[in-house]
Amino acid sequence: MTDALSRRAFMSRSALIGCSLAASPLLTPISFAATPGENRLVVILLRGGMDGLDVVRPYGDPAFAALRRDAGLEAEDPAIDLDGFHAMHPALRPLLPLWGNGQLGFAHAVSTPYRDKRSHFDGQDLLEAGLSDPGNPSTRDGWLNRVLQHMDGTQAETAYAIGREQMSILSGPATTQRWSPEADMILSPQAIKLARLIMAEDPAFDAVFSQAMEIADTDGDTVAMSGSQDEMMMMVNQNANEANKGSAERRIAEFAGKRLREECRIASFSINGWDTHQRQDRSLPNALGRLSDTILTLQKTLTGPIWNKTTVVAVTEFGRTARINGSGGTDHGTGGLMIMAGGGLRGGRVISDWPGLDEAQLYERRDLMPTRDLRAHIGWLLHSLFGLPTSTIEASIFPGLDMGANPILLR
Repeated sequence: MTDALSRRAFMSRSALIGCSLAASPLLTPISFAATPGENRLVVILLRGGMDGLDVVRPYGDPAFAALRRDAGLEAEDPAIDLDGFHAMHPALRPLLPLWGNGQLGFAHAVSTPYRDKRSHFDGQDLLEAGLSDPGNPSTRDGWLNRVLQHMDGTQAETAYAIGREQMSILSGPATTQRWSPEADMILSPQAIKLARLIMAEDPAFDAVFSQAMEIADTDGDTVAMSGSQDEMMMMVNQNANEANKGSAERRIAEFAGKRLREECRIASFSINGWDTHQRQDRSLPNALGRLSDTILTLQKTLTGPIWNKTTVVAVTEFGRTARINGSGGTDHGTGGLMIMAGGGLRGGRVISDWPGLDEAQLYERRDLMPTRDLRAHIGWLLHSLFGLPTSTIEASIFPGLDMGANPILLR
């Protein structure tokens, strides 16, 4: 085998040998890290600015109806009353059993320190950097990477990356691995055979290629090693069609769950589709359905004992305006919602220091006023899950943060 026929050459010339990587708006990287102990943390970034006032509707506030009209409690597909003050969006109905079991909870009227400019890029940079000062957070390490830097005995989980962007939340000096699954990945039998030949002398690389086949729902070993060329091609196409029946997020969650069942303890990935400037009644249910599917897939894949040691946190860069705009949507705002799930969660509640929705109580008379830094809730989770001292969290993980009182998020 010549030097020219290297792994790098294989990847760069894959289009010429039958490798088809279909571009997808759902392309998202997923990052992993291994830490000591048995507790797991999954951080999901909801990119685009989720409207917390629609996801968990504070219908008990007298000003809510004037801003948002009906809370939907009597609709054909009604919102779910949670506690006599808040109602959950009907698209999250599949998560209702988790709520009933205390494995689902919300923190309302929260935000990062980001204010005023309401830029997706700046807001997401600050969310992933975990800083109080916007400055230039894209040049800093991510807060999950800083968590690893302050833990003894961490190691990288082996993974294989396909894709271009990175998860800044785990970027930094601590070693992690990244995986960028395509929503649709189809390798021809010839490409799989060639890849196996190239990787035969490198067991580690062959192992991560097998993981690539796993997340693509294409069984590389079976396709590459048995049957005629027509039979192999038929098998690849059949596997691809079956994979397409499920959402990309479900497959990402399955892959994350499998890694978390092993030595991996921290996983982070993103879900897009939360920028709801128009017809929010159409777009938001789709995004919430994908989030619900993701959480339930994690629960199913992790199984009972491991799920009981897992905490899932879903956060977004900012909330949205309190008023519906003329296009039936909402614009970039400030205060928002944090979603939590997990077998060890002390859930079944909406945590908030509610600021009110009268115009004078809104931030700049347009947005939900944030009353607590969402990093404080995350900080207390880190303290409970991994034993990080509060002094370390306030000084190094989230510099400048005042964690405040412990909301006791875990059992």
